[in-house]
Amino acid sequence: MDKLLVICGPTSTGKTHWALYLAKKFNGEIVSADSRQVYAGMDIGTGKELPLGTKIRRRFFESHGHYVVNGINIWGYDLVSPKKEFSVSEYYKAASKIMAGIRKRKNLPILVGGTGLYIKAIIDGIPTAGIPKNDRLRKHLASKSIVELYDILAQLDCLKAASLNSSDRKNPRRLIRAIEIAQWRVGNISRSKKAEKKFCAMFDKNNILMLGLTLPKSELDKKIKVRVNKRVDEKIDEEVKRLLKMGVKWDMQSMNSLGYKIWRGYFEGKKTKEQIIDKWTVDEKNYAKRQFVWFKKESGVIWFDVSEKKFPKNMEKLVERWYNKMTNAKKD
Repeated sequence: MDKLLVICGPTSTGKTHWALYLAKKFNGEIVSADSRQVYAGMDIGTGKELPLGTKIRRRFFESHGHYVVNGINIWGYDLVSPKKEFSVSEYYKAASKIMAGIRKRKNLPILVGGTGLYIKAIIDGIPTAGIPKNDRLRKHLASKSIVELYDILAQLDCLKAASLNSSDRKNPRRLIRAIEIAQWRVGNISRSKKAEKKFCAMFDKNNILMLGLTLPKSELDKKIKVRVNKRVDEKIDEEVKRLLKMGVKWDMQSMNSLGYKIWRGYFEGKKTKEQIIDKWTVDEKNYAKRQFVWFKKESGVIWFDVSEKKFPKNMEKLVERWYNKMTNAKKD
């Protein structure tokens, strides 16, 4: 019986640390669910925190490489060049192959990260991921205002338009994608169901255990500040400089990531490093809030406060009960 352990929650709560801990205990392999860590060469700003000298490894039967940290395989890093765009459908395809390899080795896949859409793609599936991009339409819509985009969507799919939250209504990229999907469905009624079945859930919901990690706000804010300063000490600015020399542009998807786009003002001589650090810290705190809100809406997440003394033991006991139950059920 296939099983999946998910560790999610806000940034700076130690998700990867605890995933490594549990992987040792339960014969697991880690799969990153972080939309920033998919980019090769973007290591410091994305928090990959790989030990010095760690090299990517490949298996002859798997197209994606992995890192080995403390004896544990970590997948999902370096899936694409920072010069290329990367969608949730491409993540799904990569993760599908990775998960198949882990299953073949009869190990426990541990999905770890804070990108809610990536995790949702694995556990729920994303039907619209199979609907292709329409570059011509995107170019046509690029000059439209947010109000105009919303009106276009409302005409094509009033139910979808009405269901959008306030954040999505103000996000031109998401509005354009929603229009793209709505228009494709209108012109491809016969193909729609087939395309939307392509990206179905990878695991039975009954075989998934979802753990959410959190911290009291004051403590989380401190950890975020420490983490930002650590990345500055590790020369994140040098990493950004190297990416720019490689030909990565500020308007590329990869450089629009948190921790990277903010450095543009510094490199253009408009802001000091101190201003960048302060703004980056604020942005990370706001990002943590959005992550918490996203995962709080997900049903079935069991939350742990990592600052509590009994947290490691309580978490391990819960995973052990679930793991043994699943393993015994498979034997039966």
